[in-house]
Amino acid sequence: MYRTLRTAYLLFFISILPFSAWADRQVTDQLGRQVTLPDHVDRVVVLQHQTLNILVQLDATQTLVGILSNWKQQLGDGYQRLVPELANLPTLGSLTHVDLEKLVALHPQVVFVTNYAPQEMIDQIQHLGIAVIAISLRAGDEKQENRLNPQLQDEEQAYNQGLKDGIRLIGTVVNHQMQAEDLITAAFSQRQQTSDHLKSIPAAQKIRVYMANPDLTTYGSGKYTGLMMAHAGAMNVAAATVKGYKQVSMEQILAWDPQVIFVQDRYPRVIDEINQQPAWQAVDAVKNHRVYLMPEYAKAWGYPMPEALALGELWMAKKLYPEKFSDIDMQKKADSWYLRFYRTHYVGSH
Repeated sequence: MYRTLRTAYLLFFISILPFSAWADRQVTDQLGRQVTLPDHVDRVVVLQHQTLNILVQLDATQTLVGILSNWKQQLGDGYQRLVPELANLPTLGSLTHVDLEKLVALHPQVVFVTNYAPQEMIDQIQHLGIAVIAISLRAGDEKQENRLNPQLQDEEQAYNQGLKDGIRLIGTVVNHQMQAEDLITAAFSQRQQTSDHLKSIPAAQKIRVYMANPDLTTYGSGKYTGLMMAHAGAMNVAAATVKGYKQVSMEQILAWDPQVIFVQDRYPRVIDEINQQPAWQAVDAVKNHRVYLMPEYAKAWGYPMPEALALGELWMAKKLYPEKFSDIDMQKKADSWYLRFYRTHYVGSH
């Protein structure tokens, strides 16, 4: 009798537990892998800076228990101001490596990795019984899924759909689906407004632009940065000859003779090099003082970010064609985005 009552009580107790306490679910990551997750995920490790940035904008930082070691370098010096709590989180790896001992000690349910993380690294994490979700922020050709420098048949579609899919996947994993849809809508609706301002510019009149990274490296085709320039009404001078991200020669830059040069906010020393080194002085952009350091929200690192679509492309377009964007106050636009998705005011330069 006692055993029967105890069994009945146990079954009743289980029945009133929240479903999330014992259920599993399956998601498909951006390498096409089927991954089983707990129904409720609240302990994640993030070894990819783009995913970390998206989780912050989804207001899901409370799920973080560990992050990649060089997050400050990847996200910029000012990022800690936006999310001070990141400084207190354990760091345990990079895009291509993880400290398994530290990982086990954190008891995560999920580890987010980049799409080009080594298979051995993914296998090692999975063998510990921890789910691994790979994020590429790209869609399309399966053969290109795990490549850092892909050759994409339709870059526009690959990055547009890939960003939407990636945000939705990240939101689904941490049970922030509504926030994910809000972020997607905000990013793509602002991009459309930028496009509307630029529609009267003929192709032949588009400004020639070069993206300057350290050591004469730049972005060509196959990277979001090229699309960012296109959406801002620019012609990326490297698009025809550079695939992905690579080093070029000074002779090649002189031959391209860009009218405007952009430098990512994480590489301010490149601005000084361009302005001080004699070889650069013959370039049109340098002669006419059109070398610009991009604000932190214009994250042109080869992958799209929501604020890059919403703010970065708009900022770039306004720099290139100020007369067409005289109605746009970038400080107000940036502050509105930061209040909505970072829950703080924007205080950087614009």
